[in-house]
Amino acid sequence: MQRFTISLEDRLATEFDELIRRKGYENRSEAVRDMLRGSIEKSRLARGEAPYAVGCLSYVYNHHERDLTERLTGLAHAHHDLVVSATHAHLDHETCIETVILRGRTADVHAFADAVIAERGVRHGVLNLVPVDMGAAPHRHVHARPKS
Repeated sequence: MQRFTISLEDRLATEFDELIRRKGYENRSEAVRDMLRGSIEKSRLARGEAPYAVGCLSYVYNHHERDLTERLTGLAHAHHDLVVSATHAHLDHETCIETVILRGRTADVHAFADAVIAERGVRHGVLNLVPVDMGAAPHRHVHARPKS
């Protein structure tokens, strides 16, 4: 582990302390580590240096929209190699939310998420990605390990 020191203006330090308190961090170091990881991974994704990722796709939709449920199910089945898990919840009599956990090539995960979000009747779709190293394990499945 390495240590480094930074200097902050009083106002910025106070705001940072308030932010980390609201987020539940026990100390500045934990907060800075998470912020650095997030920035590094975001940069890695932006530069196309993350060939594999795990992701969480969440979207809200009206289940009364014509054939939408069938179209969404069809997309998931067509990409069963990417879909790890899906959770469905009813928000009211018409609106549902789904969260789909994805794993695979970053470009494929993006393409699947874009296709789901673009379906007529889907609203508020968001994809959160974490770059991973995909390595073969000595047993019969693949391990996906966060890069940082």
